[in-house]
Amino acid sequence: MIQTTASRPGVATTRLAQVDALRGFALFGILMVNIGYLASAYHGTGVEDPAFGGPLDELVRWLVAVFFEAKFFLLFSFLFGYSLTLQLASAERSGARFAPRFLRRLAGLFVIGVVHAVVLFPGDILTTYGVLGLILLALHRIRPRTAVFAAVTLLAITAAGYLLLALTIDGVAPVSTAGAMEATEALRGGPASIIGAHLAQLPDVVFLLVFFQAPSALAAFLLGLAAGRHRALADTARHRRVLRWLQILGFTVGLLGGVVYAYASLGHPGSAYEVFALGVDVISAPLLAAAYAATVLRLARGRYGRAVVAALAPAGRMTLTNYLGQSLVCALIFTGYGAALVGRISPAGVAAIALALFALQAAGSRCWLRRHAYGPVEWLLRAWTTLSVPRWRARAE
Repeated sequence: MIQTTASRPGVATTRLAQVDALRGFALFGILMVNIGYLASAYHGTGVEDPAFGGPLDELVRWLVAVFFEAKFFLLFSFLFGYSLTLQLASAERSGARFAPRFLRRLAGLFVIGVVHAVVLFPGDILTTYGVLGLILLALHRIRPRTAVFAAVTLLAITAAGYLLLALTIDGVAPVSTAGAMEATEALRGGPASIIGAHLAQLPDVVFLLVFFQAPSALAAFLLGLAAGRHRALADTARHRRVLRWLQILGFTVGLLGGVVYAYASLGHPGSAYEVFALGVDVISAPLLAAAYAATVLRLARGRYGRAVVAALAPAGRMTLTNYLGQSLVCALIFTGYGAALVGRISPAGVAAIALALFALQAAGSRCWLRRHAYGPVEWLLRAWTTLSVPRWRARAE
């Protein structure tokens, strides 16, 4: 187990260091995906952005599609399921009733998610967690083996559904160029125009969440729950062989699936082949996400483990604040709330902004946690969850 100490400000305790580091890494991957949708109304529509079609732009789109899209929300979901077991253990130690607290937490996430989706970013994941968390709560006493079987079955059924659909349809009509241009102008307008554009996107977003993200997220919840039951992240030294196999499968089969997904979504949008590729991605994306997780865990135990944890864990301890902060900063950059640069920055420039923003968040989180026990949004959610006033200042070292 990593020996992080309390004397290192901004770094989580030993018990949570690896979990927080994984959360920080997942937060970075989610930013790399979400910022593309915030920066361009063409992104994800199947319509090529006429302003940015050069080789470098295409390369960046390919890299994001292969290595990031549909992977990191799975890692985040796995950690959500894993954290449920930590919350259960905490409730048992304190003698608190777990179910009412968890229900309040889910309600808080759902409300925050609704506001986030309407005001800042329609592609919000918190509302999905708020709903799927009810299923996780109902199944929280499930046996680990049963949880794994249910997760694999759910992924297999979802993938089979996409594959059968690909055989029965000719394709799905993409958004028109005129529609993307109209959305761009709306996002460059005032608050009412921006919120109107978000509301117009919500039906398509809900469809995507229900039929693509939700089944995969629930499967990841269950896998995280099973891993938490076995305390798999508490001492990864016991699972070196498993971690190596996850890397082998993920960086071969999972990466190949990512290439298929990228080729279909970027080269054949709206076609039956893209639907087929979504089915492939349902199976392959969890493997690549698992390979990422295994790599971070092995690095955290390696020669530079303390540096890896110090760099990622503080951001992971403030995931909710940072997740919402990413959307707020991007909204100020790309929409009429601020600079209104939507559609005016190339994919390479957008990726550079994402890297800079995450670096600032990592440093800012570390500074904040030197003096504070929780991130500001985490503090509010904890207050609502426990119906108490959590401590604001960090304990003296």
